[in-house]
Amino acid sequence: MKLNKLSLALLLGLGTLTSCNDKLELVNPNQQTTGTFGYNADDLEESVVAAYNHIRMEGSYARVGYNIDVCRGDEAWNSSQVWYLPFDDLDLPVTGDIGWWVWREWYYTINVCNFAISRCGTDDTQLSEQMRRIKGQVLFLRGLAYYNLAGYYQNPPLITDYDSYSTLDGLYGANNTYDDVLDQVEKDFTEAMNLLPSRDEGGEWAAGRATSGAAAGYYARTLMQRHKYSEALAVLKDIMNKKYGTYKLMANYGDNFREGSQYENNAESLFEVQFLDYGSQGTDDEWTPVNTSPNATQGSAIESNFAPGRYGGWADISASPWLYQLFKQERTTKGKLDPRLYWTIGTYETDWDGFEYGNMGYGEAMTATDTVVTNNVNGGLPIAKFTNMRTGLYDKVVTGLHDGINLRLMRYSDVLLRAAECENEVNGPTQQAIDWINQVRERAGLATLKLSDFGSKDKLFEQIANVERPKEFGCEFGRGFDLIRWGFFYSADRLQQLKEHGTFRRSLHRAKDPVKYSDIATDPELKSSYDTYVPGHEFLPIVQTLTNKNPNLKGNSANESSDNSVYFQEKGWTVHPVVSLSK
Repeated sequence: MKLNKLSLALLLGLGTLTSCNDKLELVNPNQQTTGTFGYNADDLEESVVAAYNHIRMEGSYARVGYNIDVCRGDEAWNSSQVWYLPFDDLDLPVTGDIGWWVWREWYYTINVCNFAISRCGTDDTQLSEQMRRIKGQVLFLRGLAYYNLAGYYQNPPLITDYDSYSTLDGLYGANNTYDDVLDQVEKDFTEAMNLLPSRDEGGEWAAGRATSGAAAGYYARTLMQRHKYSEALAVLKDIMNKKYGTYKLMANYGDNFREGSQYENNAESLFEVQFLDYGSQGTDDEWTPVNTSPNATQGSAIESNFAPGRYGGWADISASPWLYQLFKQERTTKGKLDPRLYWTIGTYETDWDGFEYGNMGYGEAMTATDTVVTNNVNGGLPIAKFTNMRTGLYDKVVTGLHDGINLRLMRYSDVLLRAAECENEVNGPTQQAIDWINQVRERAGLATLKLSDFGSKDKLFEQIANVERPKEFGCEFGRGFDLIRWGFFYSADRLQQLKEHGTFRRSLHRAKDPVKYSDIATDPELKSSYDTYVPGHEFLPIVQTLTNKNPNLKGNSANESSDNSVYFQEKGWTVHPVVSLSK
């Protein structure tokens, strides 16, 4: 009896010791590592969310990453003449501090995507439906990251194998060529197109997640960056024929620039960045790439950069006088101003009495004699897009990451105008190209174009590049990318045209006046952003902050001030000459 009790006690004791040893060896579930995390779909769903989170950071689309491209386009200028000045003047030095923030954010995104892709395997046919959607999303987001990196930095390192940078030797890679990077972007978007559902699936796919339509749209954009117009046209036609979901133009152009579930992720949107609406955000602005506060704001700072100082904005960026005058040149078939002007530039116009929210700026009535300028020192025409200047949602901007309007990165109108451009490049001016343009013009109430007015490919290109696209997408992200693919920096007449478009007046009282580049020499209020352009600086330099840390990393054309026209010409690409659109 005693022996039995002793044996039982020993067994219990050994069991206790064994249990203690097991507990000591358990991994803390709150301190996951890449060795223990990501081996099931639920884990990888968290990686997908993390990847989406990184495209909403300061260097991606929450502020700097978005606004740099707005500034380097000819539709806007840096009215504060401080924060974004080197991007507006295209002369960022290699010591420029914020020049690497875009790089930082997109490589954070790439890292998360590479990890998730490494857990998905290489055989897509063996993936469950959930895993197909996981892999499709991170492929799309990695493609988006490298699309931006190539568009800004030209020749960034291409890092796609997560295992390859288990040491710093793999992480600190050397530069790849522009073509190398865009080859990978095309590959990622193509695979994502096949893995992802369309927005017609409903649920989260109709509410902001990357879809096959988003991947197809960005695939077409990437093809066009390298003048693959025939291939891009086929993809754009598939989008229009609903292969990747159902898209259409919203009847009201303004619905693309308001917040709220009735406006965001609408039928026109192929992809947009999700921000929480007004009144539902936290209070802690977090400008770092981690966003760790449980009470962090979940908006962007685009409104803070665009909004006039009068309403509490930072007043950094204004619309160009060229864009304003372009809107004023053509009225609707009913004799009214183009309604897109209302949502693009926040000026007082008599036509706005009774239209939408009227002549209002943040709930305050604007008058003809009390013109609101962007910057309290340098003037400027206020950008209304992606702000609540016109909606009256609130009367004063709370600066920081508080703007709740989703950034629509690609809309169906872009599909139509890109298809028209590709059709013109492949087949010359055709009625089909005109019809696609007219769909966008009809939404704005403008008269339809006639094929007989465009006797050459060059003339129709001029209409698309310098009339239709600026009025539809004015002061949105993407113009800088367009100027590069069109080669506008590589011919004397196009560069001169950019100087004319980029001329602005620093004045509190004459912001709406027409300006002429030829008057710069005699009028001290005038300046052109492109006068300081040096060959190669259509891209951002790879700044010393990065090259100092990575001995394998070299500069690009902006570092060396080398002329990219050679690359452009060797590809056999042509720059359309400037053509007068007057009949």
